[in-house]
Amino acid sequence: MQKGKLGRGVAVVGAGMSKFGMFKDKDSKYLFFEGFKECLESVDKGIDPADIQAMWLGNFTNDFFVHQGHWGPIISDLIGLAPRPVTRTEGACAASTLALKDAAYSIAAGMYDIVLVGGVEEMSKRPTAEVTEGLALAGSPYESEIGFTFPGVFAAISTAYFNKYGATHADLENVTIKSHNNGRLNPKAQFNVSIRDIMDSRIERAKKKGLPIPAWKDEKEALRDPKFNPPVAWPMYLYDCCPISDGGSCVILVAEEIAKRFTDNPIYIIGMGQGSGRALHDCPTLTSLEANKNAAKEAYGMSGLTPKDIQFSEVHDCFSMAELIHMEDLGFSKEGEAYKDVAAGMTKLDGPMPINTSGGLKCKGHPVGATGTAQIYEVWEQLRGEAGPRQIPNKNLRFGASQNLGGTGGTCTFTILERR
Repeated sequence: MQKGKLGRGVAVVGAGMSKFGMFKDKDSKYLFFEGFKECLESVDKGIDPADIQAMWLGNFTNDFFVHQGHWGPIISDLIGLAPRPVTRTEGACAASTLALKDAAYSIAAGMYDIVLVGGVEEMSKRPTAEVTEGLALAGSPYESEIGFTFPGVFAAISTAYFNKYGATHADLENVTIKSHNNGRLNPKAQFNVSIRDIMDSRIERAKKKGLPIPAWKDEKEALRDPKFNPPVAWPMYLYDCCPISDGGSCVILVAEEIAKRFTDNPIYIIGMGQGSGRALHDCPTLTSLEANKNAAKEAYGMSGLTPKDIQFSEVHDCFSMAELIHMEDLGFSKEGEAYKDVAAGMTKLDGPMPINTSGGLKCKGHPVGATGTAQIYEVWEQLRGEAGPRQIPNKNLRFGASQNLGGTGGTCTFTILERR
């Protein structure tokens, strides 16, 4: 039974994102404008920016990273939307999908017909220690006070999962290899190279310098070499972790009844959900996130769909372990079975349930405030058949989804989109 169904349909008619990476010569304004320009150009029948009635912007910690707050009006002024209303949302790494949800509700309520939603984050100008400190602001005070930063959090989650279900780090390697294979095909990705590409590059570099040639027989052997893949917080290694990133992304939402004015191929938002979670010390388990399950329940209820109806999804793989947790919480895999499904090839581009076709946060990059709408951008491209070499080889794609996590599970969102 459908619950919480939108009173008025909402469609995505345009989407854009900057390239993600670490850019010494690009600031937040430049990065957002890069995504906004592509977003306007992506609208098949064109759109006049003057017709955009309001804007929502997701941003987490530019106040900390670049010592500048109040980013809503700064970006609104940049792209010529002032004096129309702009609202900044903050939900840690889920900031821009909270923006998406609120913007969609504003259309569903009849307040606006055409709205811009986006996100931006500029992280690379600070030293790694300061970025770690800034991101840790999304944890609970109890976690932060004892120095429990995000690699440590997901190391604890990984250990709990391994102990409970019998998985090992070899199973996380399957996630990493798959993510890099997808990221290799994404020109916007921060790491658009496969693990094999990185291996070959290091072998060639060793040859040129007259150093010992690494004798890795395959990707897994390389990932088990601490010189190639050093530990970060056991059992998390370097290639289990998403990078520090800069970037911007945005989408244009319109009321369903006017969507065909902008494109013959709109993508419709049919399910949205959100959940909140507890501090880790108070969670009933470390192998599942309550916020995830609540967000999924709401979104499935709104859409009238079940996990079996979803054909692919972007999930918040800030660490390789997170991908497995999300697959189970969202119902794509049975509890304790996600690592087996990945090993069986279920989540590859040509598998029955592709996950993170973009390369995920792990390879596409994770400029925190921009991540949520960047995930929507990927789902939008896949459903429209415009993802290029990483396009899912299923000509009957209809339902795709995006899951976004903030903090240590304090905020989770799940969004379901449909091509009709």
